[in-house]
Amino acid sequence: MTVLAWHVHGSWISAFVRGGHRYLIPTTGDADDPDGRGRAGRDWPAGAIEISPGELRSADLDLVVLQRPEEIELTERWTGRRPGRDLPAVYVEHNTPREHAATSRHPLADQDAIPIVHVTDFNRLMWDCGRARTATIDHGIVDPGYLYTGTVDRAATMINEPDRRWRITGTDLLAPLSRWSGIDVYGIGTTGLESRHPGLGDIRGSGDLDQTQLHAEVAAHRVFVHTARWTSLGLSLIEAMHLGMPVVAVGTTEAPAAVPEGAGVVSNDVDTLGAALAEFVAEPTAARLAGKRAREWALERFGLTRFLERWDQQMYAVCELSSPAPGRKAEVK
Repeated sequence: MTVLAWHVHGSWISAFVRGGHRYLIPTTGDADDPDGRGRAGRDWPAGAIEISPGELRSADLDLVVLQRPEEIELTERWTGRRPGRDLPAVYVEHNTPREHAATSRHPLADQDAIPIVHVTDFNRLMWDCGRARTATIDHGIVDPGYLYTGTVDRAATMINEPDRRWRITGTDLLAPLSRWSGIDVYGIGTTGLESRHPGLGDIRGSGDLDQTQLHAEVAAHRVFVHTARWTSLGLSLIEAMHLGMPVVAVGTTEAPAAVPEGAGVVSNDVDTLGAALAEFVAEPTAARLAGKRAREWALERFGLTRFLERWDQQMYAVCELSSPAPGRKAEVK
């Protein structure tokens, strides 16, 4: 199958292009262009192929995977085919509703030609999708391996743009939590975070590292803390569990379902979260055992093979083609 998909959410598309298909990724030659990032230097399999807008009109496409409402018009302009009418299409909803959760109408709610696939059951529950067909396919993660050492007796977290996204990402929660454990903050815009906000307490902005270095440094910490108030499901939480880290997470959106018993602590009480951080920092053996449980669950629930198999089923159904033979696993590269 030949699939058109934009490089919008890096972690999601990095997993998606590891299936057994050809993935055409639009490029305009500008890695900062949201409509044409191409591979942007990512280490993806050869099946992820960059293609210019001019080449798309003659491309032999089986399916388009949409991730933004504007991609419907963009697909028609670049390919000459209307998604859901001339070209089979599926829409991936990565995000929670931005305003009122229970009453937010999805942009594709008033149609039945393009199914909406949510990345969490919470998203599917909160969005009003009207008569559109819906499904949930959990995230899949390229396994970084068991890298946990826990030698640094501090907590780690990953927050991109912590200043701009302040309460959404729970940046403000770092202050009360850092009274229980020092916290090292990784991600875009974290360098100098402690100097910009001295009231946040014992925190250190550790910068935006390449993925290999990031995983190694984060996994050296005793525990991972996830502070996001309003997010679909922070992939950093799933990555930390894959690394073998015990996790302490704010109990909103999908987090309670993502963290199993024995893998950490999920709560909406800041003191409960802080006490859990302090306990894991003080008890390395307990932290290691919880981290192993977290990794075991993450590999089962958010493993790459399961993710690709479910997407195979969805794509073949949308294209009204026969699914792969039962028991055949999607190709994982």
